Parts: sequence; structure tokens; C-alpha cells
Amino acid sequence: MLNFRFVKDYLLHRLRAKNRHGLHSPFVYKLVDTVIYDYAGQKVYHEIEDIRKKLLVDNRVITITDLGAGSHLNNNRQKQIKSIAANALKQPKLAQLLYRLAAYFKPRNIIELGTCLGITTLYLQKAVPNAKVYTMEGCPQTAGVASETFEQAGLNNIDLITGNFDDNLPGVIDKLDKLDFVFVDGNHQKDATLKYFEWCLPKVHEGTLLIFDDIYWSEGMKEAWAQIKAHPQVTVTVDLFWIGLVLFKPGRAEKEHFLIRY
Repeated sequence: MLNFRFVKDYLLHRLRAKNRHGLHSPFVYKLVDTVIYDYAGQKVYHEIEDIRKKLLVDNRVITITDLGAGSHLNNNRQKQIKSIAANALKQPKLAQLLYRLAAYFKPRNIIELGTCLGITTLYLQKAVPNAKVYTMEGCPQTAGVASETFEQAGLNNIDLITGNFDDNLPGVIDKLDKLDFVFVDGNHQKDATLKYFEWCLPKVHEGTLLIFDDIYWSEGMKEAWAQIKAHPQVTVTVDLFWIGLVLFKPGRAEKEHFLIRY
């Protein structure tokens, strides 16, 4: 069923958002011009999309353990892998943007909340092969398929952690001196999103990038995004509607929030 609130938010965003022109921040202009709007194809895109194509025709049925806010599209407990691939995986345009962001910021460590079938994880790991990638998935059978995905891609240096984010995220954060790149794509609820954000704050630094998925998913997620933007440690945000980028740049006189058309 059509979500009119979501459509309204999308149309308002399109009306208010800018492209690279008219941006007065040199940092954000460069980010938009050289990363967000870089649509050139790359060999790695084709390699990963070939793996996605196989998932899109995988008829196997798995049992879903949903620890988050569920799906707007399909929340049955028994799902075919091809249905999950069609409805839950990040579309190529967004997954490839995450690749470019990781390649641009060159993090030493990457945390992903919400592995799903592992396609986005592949993009992140391929972007920064030397980074340590920790990816977390609440559903054991979904994580099992993701593990197959990593094996098919020839990757054995991804730390796939299965279980509740609340149980596993604090331990990963504790073992790292600093957080470089965190992608929150799971448990789309206001309180959970704000909790993960607050857990990250003690380890953020000037080069940290936090990315929040589905910031317009619900009224609760919109409220969470507004609170994240207002936090005193946050100095720059980039709202792409589908995802929100959060940066920490000490010394700026005032906060800067950008709505960018994507």
C-alpha cells in the first residue's frame, strides 16, 4: 500500500534539496562533486552485481528472525532468498555510493549494523581492502546466506557477528580505539537508532563518518534524525533522503546541514 506520508516527505525533499551548485562549504562541495555524483562505472560494481543476480534467482526458503522494526514490504517469517534480495538489499545506486564514501574516507575500521545477504558488506570491504570490517546481522539464517556470499566473493577477513545489536555492538566499540566508519542499517526504530548513535559518540573523531539508513522510514526515524543533527558534537550533516551522513569537524563556528538531491 502506498505510504502517502513517505511520498510527501520525498517530494518535499526534492523541492528543498540542492545539487553541487550553491554549496558554500568547500568540504561538502568536494564530497558531493567527487563522491556522491560520481556515476562512473567500475569493475568491482559488475563483480558484486553478478553475485546479487544469483541471489535474485535463489529459490531457497529461510526462516527470518526479525529483531528490529520489520519490513514495510514483506514481514512473513518464511521468505525466499530471492524475495529478500529483491526487497531488502540496498539498490545498486545506494550500495555503490557507500562504496565511494568508504573509498574516499579510507577508514581503518568499518561497522555495519544489518548485514542482510551481504551485498553492501562486499561493497564496503572492496572499497577499503585493508580495513577491518565488522558486520552484524540479527537473523541466523540470513547471516548464513551472507557468509556464503562472502565465500563466493573470496573474502575471509570480514567479521560476521550474529545476534542482537544491543548485545554485540558495545563489545565491538570497546575493542576499537576510534570509530572511523559506521553504517546503521537495522532496527529502524527511534530509540534504538539514538542508542547506537550515543554508543558511538565516545569513539568518534574528526575523520569519523556515521551513516544512518532510512532516515524518513517513519515519524520515529525522522525524530531520531532531527535529534542526531541537533547533538552538540555533530557539526555537519548531509541529508540524501535515503541515507543521512553525520560528520564531526571541530572548530566550526556553527552547524551546517545540507539537503542534497540524489
